[in-house]
Amino acid sequence: MPGLDLDTAQKVLDSQPFSRLLQARITAFGDGRAVLEVDIREELQQQNGYLHGGVLAYAADNSITFAAGTALGAAVLTSGFSVQYVRPATGHALVARAAVVHTGRRQAVVRCDLFTVNADGDETLCAVAQGTVLSAQQS
Repeated sequence: MPGLDLDTAQKVLDSQPFSRLLQARITAFGDGRAVLEVDIREELQQQNGYLHGGVLAYAADNSITFAAGTALGAAVLTSGFSVQYVRPATGHALVARAAVVHTGRRQAVVRCDLFTVNADGDETLCAVAQGTVLSAQQS
C-alpha cells in the first residue's frame, strides 16, 4: 500500500469502533503481511473460560484484509473467509499472522494463522483461516 505504513495502518484500525472495543493493535504491516494482536481479557471469553470464537474470527478477518491491502491498495473489502478452530484459545494474548498467498488484478487470497501466547511467551496454534479480499476500486 503506497504511503501506508504501520502507524497509519494502526490509525485505520483505531477508526473501527469494534477494534477499539477489543483494543486490537497491528504490530506488523507490509509486503503482503499483517499481524494483529488482542490481549485476552475476561470479557472476551465464553462461558468455559476460552477466548470467544468471534474474537478469533474478527482477528482473522481484519488481519487478512490488512495483508491484502498491502498488495491491492487501501480500498479493499473481504469477500469471504473461513476459520478452522484447532484448539481452545487460552493465554495472555491472541496473535493473528496473515500473509497473501496469491494476488490477481482485483483480488487476493490470504492465509492467517492464529496463536495464543502464554505468560512465558510460548505460542500455541489455535485456529487457521483463509480468505478472499477484493479491491473496492472502480475500474
